Order: sequence, then C-alpha cells, then structure tokens
Amino acid sequence: MLETQEIKHYQALVANLPRLKQEIAKVIVGQAEAIDEILIALLAGGHCLLEGVPGLAKTLMVKTISETLAMSFKRIQFTPDLMPGDIVGTEMLEEDHDTGKKFFKFNKGPIFAHIVLADEINRTPPKTQAALLEAMQEYKVTYAGTNYDLPKPFLIIATQNPIEQAGTYPLPEAQLDRFLLYIKLGYPSENEELQVLKNTTGTNKASLQTIMDEKDIAALQTLTRQVHIDDALIAKVNQLVRATRPATTPLQVVKDWCSWGAGPRAGQALILCAKARAVLNERFAVLPEDISTLAFPVLRHRIALNFKAEAEGISTDDVITALVKTI
Repeated sequence: MLETQEIKHYQALVANLPRLKQEIAKVIVGQAEAIDEILIALLAGGHCLLEGVPGLAKTLMVKTISETLAMSFKRIQFTPDLMPGDIVGTEMLEEDHDTGKKFFKFNKGPIFAHIVLADEINRTPPKTQAALLEAMQEYKVTYAGTNYDLPKPFLIIATQNPIEQAGTYPLPEAQLDRFLLYIKLGYPSENEELQVLKNTTGTNKASLQTIMDEKDIAALQTLTRQVHIDDALIAKVNQLVRATRPATTPLQVVKDWCSWGAGPRAGQALILCAKARAVLNERFAVLPEDISTLAFPVLRHRIALNFKAEAEGISTDDVITALVKTI
C-alpha cells in the first residue's frame, strides 16, 4: 500500500503532465499523438523509432521535450562512416603530470545522456547499429571488459526517413523488436501548417519552462508499473499478440498476409504502454481504449508481411486494424 504522502507526491507529478504537453505545444504545432507516444515510451521506460518525411520537425520535437524535462540531451547523426566508438566512447592514452605515468582513460561517448536522438539510424551499417543494442536493453555499455552504467531515466529516440532508401541499411528484426514503439509522423493539417509558417518565419521565439527533472520522471516510471490493469484486459492483450502469428491465429487475414507475428515482448510492451497512457491521461487504471490505441505503434514493427500483402498494397496497420476489430 502507498503511504498518503507518496500518493500526494504522485498526484502532484501526474497533474504536471498536462502542463508539460502545453509547454511542448509552444514550439511544436500539432503532432499531439506522436508527442503523447514519445512521453508514453519515456514513462514506460522504453525506446521509440520515429519515422517521417524530412521537414516534420522530428529533431526539434525531441529537443523540445528534453528542454521541458531538464534532462541531458545528445544528438548522434548516423552516417555510413560512423563507428561504434563514436557512440559509446573510446579509451585514450593519458599521462599523469605529477608522476609521469601513462594510463588509459575511458572518454564517454554521446550515448551517455538521458535522452539520445539517433538521427537517421538506418544510414549506418549494422555493426554500428548493434552498438545501441546493449545500451537499449541493459542500460549500460561495455568497453574493454568494463561495464559503464548509463544515466537513468534513459530514452533513445531513433529517426528514419521512409522515402530515401539508397545508401541505407534496414534495421535488423532483433533491433526493431527492442524499440517499444514505432511512431509514424504524418503531414500537419492545413491550419496547423499555416500556424507553423507564422511561428517560424518571424522574430518571436517561444520561451520554454522546465516542468520536470529526471527524479520526477523516475518516480512516474515507478508509478506506471503500479497502475491497475484488469486480468480480463491482460487476457485480451495475450489473445491479440497470439493472433498475429500465422501458425496459431484464428484470423484468415493474418494467415493470408503475414509471414510471422509478434513475440511475448510485444504483450509486455502493450501492457506497459497502456499503463503509461493511463498515467498520461491522469488515470490510475487501464481502459480498453488504451490497448486498442497503442496496438498500432506497439505491433507495426513486430509483424512481418509476406509478398502477397506487399503486392496487394496491404500495410501492417491494415492487419492491426483487423485484429483490433475482431479481438
């Protein structure tokens, strides 16, 4: 049971979440769904892959969120010649000026930040992409046999461009599965785009306030795991995930269009994200709409379509829509 003082502390933190979104909206016009999903990933303690065409303010969005949270932020521009050491850091030979002895010192790379933007992650070879795997899963990096803990909370937001495929290296399935959410950014509405043009071509610049720090986010991550979810909803999540697998699914659309489905990690991700969405909406229990809404960013990178689906122009979102309607 939570103490009364703890409950009041959590309630105060949750009450700040709408203020946090209001601050972000000072800079980012529209894209409310994407912002919510990034915050959900943060509260759930996972990472997200952000996909959108150039010019949709992906980098600005991530930077703005980090400024309102008073957490350290680093950007890594992924290029074909980027090496793993450029991400995690390297050992340098240094000399003690007092004794004259030489020694190796580990200089930490840009991965050592609370929020890391991996910009255009699919432009670097798999060897360098793999440098993120341990950090994403274990929240540490290993160099020369020594473990170095990453700061907590820790959030990697990777971006990729869906248009240009020349000179890119598609993310392997093992790494895709480690992203909690796969977020797709769309074009803004006409009114939103008009507002962007007005806001960004003048002299006025929005002044952002810091709403939370890393201790507040860590407390909210603890609260997220304590949010109630009914056993019946957990059973529905289990049915939904199992129905994505062609060998065991009762749905013909999955058998027709999918080559393989999501693993157990997808169910864990969907439950955690549903809990985080409840907190973001100032609730302490999961509703069915939390699960149906988040099924798309949780499952779209964990379902593989076959050639028949691609030939017919079927997307993973089409399959998920059928799953949600049925289950």
